[in-house]
Parts: sequence; C-alpha cells; structure tokens
Amino acid sequence: MEQALYRLLDEQGIAYQRVEHPPAYTCEEATRLIPYLPGAECKNLFLCDAKGRRHFLVAVPASASVDIKALGETLGAKGLRFASPERLKKYLGLEPGSVTLLGAFHDAERAVHVVVDETLWANEAILCHPLVNTATLSVSVADLERLLIHSGHSPSILAVPRKNQP
Repeated sequence: MEQALYRLLDEQGIAYQRVEHPPAYTCEEATRLIPYLPGAECKNLFLCDAKGRRHFLVAVPASASVDIKALGETLGAKGLRFASPERLKKYLGLEPGSVTLLGAFHDAERAVHVVVDETLWANEAILCHPLVNTATLSVSVADLERLLIHSGHSPSILAVPRKNQP
C-alpha cells in the first residue's frame, strides 16, 4: 500500500521530502529518531463515536493534549473515543503507530471525516508517515489539502479543544 501512495503522490504532482528511520510509535520517539525535516510535527488520532457509526481522523500539533470529550461536542459526536486497531485497519488500512493524514486516501468509501487543528494547518508543511512508521514525509499544507480533496476528504479546519485550556 505504501507504493500505491507514492504512485498517487507522483500522479498528483505532490512534492515531498522523505527520510527513513527506526520505527517511531509516539511523537516523543519521532522527535528523537527523525532527522530534521522542514514542517510541523503532528499527532494523529483515529476516533469514533460511541456507536461506532462515525469515524474521525484528527491531526493536531505533536505537543497538543486533546480534550476528546469537548471535541466530541464540537463535532456533534456523542461518546467520542479512540477507535479499535481493527477499525483503524478496516477504514484506513493502517496499523497502530502509523496513523497519518495520508491514510485518508485508503478510505474509498469516504467513511472517515478528516479534522485538522487550525494551528497545525497554519504551517507551511506538515510531517506525515507514509502509511508506515519507519519513514516520514514533509508535505506542504497546500499539497496536503489538494491530496485530501482528491481523495474525497476535504478537511475540516478548526480549533481542536485542548485539555486544561482556559
């Protein structure tokens, strides 16, 4: 699936910088393991509502601590929670530790709503796993937006609620 992503990036004229690295399962590991790339580090959450009917791929700055309950209220999704690894595989074709905005291209049925924090989206580029956690790409926000729209996942850009936010 990773090769299909690179073909799509090339077909769409999406420019990127790529580095390989040891597996990074957390933002802290990524910061330690990934050589410098231009762009904002991000944290990606795959969430679903209490009944498992609505799914959300949420991207925030790596240092953000998301208030999932408040985010659920913002999105009108009762009982928002982390989705299971099985749901992650079913909807985005990903394994835990590899969640990425680029996973949206796998969701051909458009069952996942993409949400990006406005402070993350304000950067020139964002760092993303290319569907595996052993490499990282730097992709411009403009190209990410174009790719997400092409995949049928026009992102919702909003102020994602943080824990302990005044």
